[in-house]
Amino acid sequence: MAEMVQIDSKELMPINLSSLRIDSTLDFNLYIEMEQEFVLFRAPSLPFTEKTRKTLLDNGVERLYVPQEDKKSYHRYIERHLSNIINDDTITEDSKSAIIYDSAKMVVKDLLEKPSLPENLQRSLALVESTTLHLLKTESSFQTMLKVMSFNYTTYTHSVNVCTIALALARKMGIRDNQNLHHLGIGALLHDIGKSKISAKILDKKGPLDTSEMEIIKRHPQYGFELIINSEIIPHESHYPILQHHEREDGSGYPHNLISKEIHRFSKIVAIADVFDAMTTQRSYRNAKDAYPALTEMYDTIHTFDKEMLVTLTNLLGAGSN
Repeated sequence: MAEMVQIDSKELMPINLSSLRIDSTLDFNLYIEMEQEFVLFRAPSLPFTEKTRKTLLDNGVERLYVPQEDKKSYHRYIERHLSNIINDDTITEDSKSAIIYDSAKMVVKDLLEKPSLPENLQRSLALVESTTLHLLKTESSFQTMLKVMSFNYTTYTHSVNVCTIALALARKMGIRDNQNLHHLGIGALLHDIGKSKISAKILDKKGPLDTSEMEIIKRHPQYGFELIINSEIIPHESHYPILQHHEREDGSGYPHNLISKEIHRFSKIVAIADVFDAMTTQRSYRNAKDAYPALTEMYDTIHTFDKEMLVTLTNLLGAGSN
């Protein structure tokens, strides 16, 4: 029985009915909106049945609300059921992309707060597996992911964006092997994990960094590598993008001034995705560029990137992910 409650809409997070799985047990409160009031529809620990879903649909309810205090429980629930959601043909591609993206942001945010916690690393692996499955499922998946991406920069939204772009770019290049894509995706998602060791004062500075601050930032690939090198959870192939995503074809990158033949192909893919997302994302000290001005600027320094990969990214953005 629905219970009328007094709760401010700001305390609630909207979710789609399609994200809830039949015959699963929900460990969070569910609210619906009735006559501009929010009603407690379902308490935790109750199974979500087909009858429940039908009742909501019969009453025209497709959007529900979860209290902010239950946000973590909801996202953990989504993570547990992500594969099932991706394979559900009744859910639109746009909805799937939004669910995956929101889940990924939460995983990376938790990971950056506690990068050495095995549970968070394991969650990131499962998330990449689901994202890869989604991107490979249809030709339009990358375009629907682009629609839901956030281009207001945070380290965790940037990490998810780079993972998505890198996987789509790899697919466009003809890399279809699930294991390779999985290892690449993990390295891409974790490429900035080393920033967890850098002060928020530097990371969140509202303006360009000075020389000493930039030197500290340049340590993040090495910090990231040190965080995961002894982990039995992260595959060896995934280490390369974490350590090498700022290396450049002509040896002008960091931390080891590697040249083209010394840089792993996964690192080259992530480097391009990293720069493109950084340029097309809004920062406090500069505006985001549109895609093609960003690509034009990247072509101006094409000697620093793998040319074939940059051309492939251009085709990917212009002609979809076929």
